[in-house]
Amino acid sequence: MYDYVIHNGTIVSVDENFSIFEDGLICVLEGKISYVGKKKDSLPKARNYLDLNGSIVMPGLINTHSHIPMTIFRGLADDLPLMTWLNEHIFPAEATHIRPETARKGSLLGCIEMLSSGTTTVCDGYFHEDEACNALFETGLKGVLGQGVIDFPAPGVPDPSKNIEYVADYLDKWLTISPKIKPSVFCHSPYTCSENTIRKAKELAQSKGVLFQIHVSETKFEFDNMVKENGKSPISYLDSIGVLDKMTLLHHCTWTNEKDIDILKRSNAKISHNASSNMKLASGVAPVTSFLEEGIVTGLGTDGPASNNTLDLFLEMNIAAKLHKVSSLDPTLLNAEEMVKMATINGAKALGLDLETGSLEVGKCADMIVIDTNKPHLTPVYNPVSHLVYAVKGSDVSTVMIDGKLKMENNELKGIDSEKIMQDVSELSKIIKNG
Repeated sequence: MYDYVIHNGTIVSVDENFSIFEDGLICVLEGKISYVGKKKDSLPKARNYLDLNGSIVMPGLINTHSHIPMTIFRGLADDLPLMTWLNEHIFPAEATHIRPETARKGSLLGCIEMLSSGTTTVCDGYFHEDEACNALFETGLKGVLGQGVIDFPAPGVPDPSKNIEYVADYLDKWLTISPKIKPSVFCHSPYTCSENTIRKAKELAQSKGVLFQIHVSETKFEFDNMVKENGKSPISYLDSIGVLDKMTLLHHCTWTNEKDIDILKRSNAKISHNASSNMKLASGVAPVTSFLEEGIVTGLGTDGPASNNTLDLFLEMNIAAKLHKVSSLDPTLLNAEEMVKMATINGAKALGLDLETGSLEVGKCADMIVIDTNKPHLTPVYNPVSHLVYAVKGSDVSTVMIDGKLKMENNELKGIDSEKIMQDVSELSKIIKNG
């Protein structure tokens, strides 16, 4: 007897053949997918049945880059260049307002925003990352969460000489707590971390077998300045100090040249593309089509809610697809199927989780979401995949399942006091607004 039988809807599996099953069937047992495919003559026995009523079911979305606690800064400083935004607004606000209790409130808000818009796994990087881990543990999301490393006094790490020591303690703690939460090392960037810090952080990540994350080549200023100071592009610089490999995730990679792309291909480093943030901060347009053509694994990320300003990965798919079409004057680039892969299985590959999640296949975790298509803006449905990218919004997600457990059903989050979480952050915003 199955735990769940899910039926009467369209399944977008995102398997190797990108199989789509109209009036399909999914059977779930002990948190895993036991069957996915065409509907059988009669429904198998199950403890619970989910009638999709014609809706679309697909893998849960995978956000490959965020700073979840920064929900508390959403909309605080908009319409500014990156370095002005960081140095004059975000860094000072973090120094004043990021503490364990505020990081916890922001993380809980980010978790309910992601759950309710279809994200089931997130890759995060920030300070007081213990609190982000606790928030994921409490709400049921999966994640790869990196403790921030930077060569300046930072929230929770006032002495930067101890940043590696601090992240080592963080890794030791979370490597043993929950298989759903995988700790990581997150160096902020080559312009805020010295070569020695980056090397030590990577060595620590390697010794613990965890993902190493870093912002790189986000702006033209960063690219030009690195070339001026080191005679190398930011990516070439990271390669020269030995930190690029299959367990490295590079965020942005907006400014890259042909040599950089060759390095990325050779090193097997992964990329998180953040179209909305890049657009909003006027950072540029990453050569994503070149990454994909060269077989470089590229996932999709929202970046933090202070620079996007939303964690809705459906909106991110929509914007990314259109950005690359208009910037290249080619409407065929980054088609709907490619975008869905970036938000699911490619994201899983970028995080090293593709054997567990990212597609609806037998043996994988039952991480899936249901999109209610019984709405005016989703009627009619000619192509369900096209709909996912160009018509669906995060608010159209009605049901979320993670590891075979319902975390949201009929638009209601399970066991989470959403009203209190939102109220707590609203109250906190009054304090932040007053400095």
